[in-house]
Amino acid sequence: MNATMSHTSAASLDPADWTQLRAQGHRMLDDMFDHLAGLRDKPVWQPIPDAVRGAFAEPMPSAPTPLAEAHQRFMRDVLPYSVGNTHPRFMGWVHGGGTAEGMLAEMLAAGLNANLGGRDQMPLELEKQMVRWMAELFGFPQTAGGLFVTGSSMANLVGVLVARTSALGGQSRKTGVERAGGGELVAYTSAAAHGCIAQAMSISGLGTDALRLVPVDADHRMDIVQLRAMVWADMAAGRRPFLIAGTAGTVDTGSVDDLNAIADVARTCGAWFHVDGAYGALGMLSPEVAPKLAGIERADSLALDFHKWGQVPYDAGFILVRDQADQLAAFATPAAYLSRHDRGLAAGSPWPCDLGPDLSRGFRALKTWFTLVSHGTDRMGAAITHSCELARHLQARVLAEPELEMLAPVALNIVNFRFRAEDGQDADALNTEIVADLHESGVAVPSTTRVKGQVAIRAAIVNHRTVASDIDMMVDAALAFGRRRRRAHGASVSPASSELAA
Repeated sequence: MNATMSHTSAASLDPADWTQLRAQGHRMLDDMFDHLAGLRDKPVWQPIPDAVRGAFAEPMPSAPTPLAEAHQRFMRDVLPYSVGNTHPRFMGWVHGGGTAEGMLAEMLAAGLNANLGGRDQMPLELEKQMVRWMAELFGFPQTAGGLFVTGSSMANLVGVLVARTSALGGQSRKTGVERAGGGELVAYTSAAAHGCIAQAMSISGLGTDALRLVPVDADHRMDIVQLRAMVWADMAAGRRPFLIAGTAGTVDTGSVDDLNAIADVARTCGAWFHVDGAYGALGMLSPEVAPKLAGIERADSLALDFHKWGQVPYDAGFILVRDQADQLAAFATPAAYLSRHDRGLAAGSPWPCDLGPDLSRGFRALKTWFTLVSHGTDRMGAAITHSCELARHLQARVLAEPELEMLAPVALNIVNFRFRAEDGQDADALNTEIVADLHESGVAVPSTTRVKGQVAIRAAIVNHRTVASDIDMMVDAALAFGRRRRRAHGASVSPASSELAA
């Protein structure tokens, strides 16, 4: 190279001044530390002003914008109007709170910019360690395989696809589902299961008509008697049960199916036993919760999210399969540009692209590894136990308030309750409005669901930052909004949220 030639191309996107970038980077990192440290003093959520929303309708820029200016716009127009799940009083849906360590690990992963689709690289060894740790945690054999994916919706899809290929054989990937006898296959899951199971059946080509929704019992668990009856009826009609999907922590009530009983039925009829443990599976880290998951070790595949009870920043889903050979049979696809060798960077087979649908994959394992290593499983388990204790505290508060009522038993960390309506008042509309009032006040963010046909105020206590006083603030605000709307019954009045703003 000519000594006068620059080592940096004019087309490079690297900064001209690394010292200036370093200073700006520290300012950005400090801003996020300040944000996380001061969460409790901020509203959980606030509506997006029209002007802020409209500003993002601008055309794509052709000229550069200084990084400091882009950062300030993020701080002013994006961060204050996010979903709010890092906040200790966010109890809507099942969102984890993330950790500072996970955020830093995400920065390291972005700087490394590794593609974890394959090849012989140390980031994949770290992911393999995570697979071994999860196999150990859930009592899976050494033959187990695993894969980081976006979330449990994708993990459940992978589970269904592996089960489908196991039932129809590898040739079905060539001939298609119908020609391989897929029209005879039927699957079963709880009526309380997450909708991604039905979506997976749709995407798999088997169709949602082939999915049987098994009724639940009084505890919102899959009714095993009904499951057996449905399985035997299908078999008598010449259909082939190929999959039974149990749930470890239902999205509505947090109930855990009788996994041992489901495993027994699956073994009897020769079906694949899959568990959707999106958030509940990591209860294995808690001595209090783990016994409720008995039977999970018998699963053929297990879906879970580290970004929920595991508190890893989004996204970090995971699929664990009892025998990695079943994953390979479902996904491995030889291609010339993915040729493997015994030496060099093309070594290290099998690759993650042989175990799932993605070739381009981010380094999700790093933030998960950092979270587990920096806190340890005992502390992680204690946080899970604490969230269940807080759910029982909320239940006690509801039971102590004559104006409130429980709508479902508390199985883990999800509480469903409602404000009692007056005679002639629409209870569903009332509780829906109370939840919206809570959101707009910034005090707390629960969500709504339906339990036995009734709208419930649903508090999913997942965030490790939540304490009992946060629960009490939410209950007190719900009571205040409920009373105000009860007094305004029959009038078109919307409570002034500013009076209860955090």
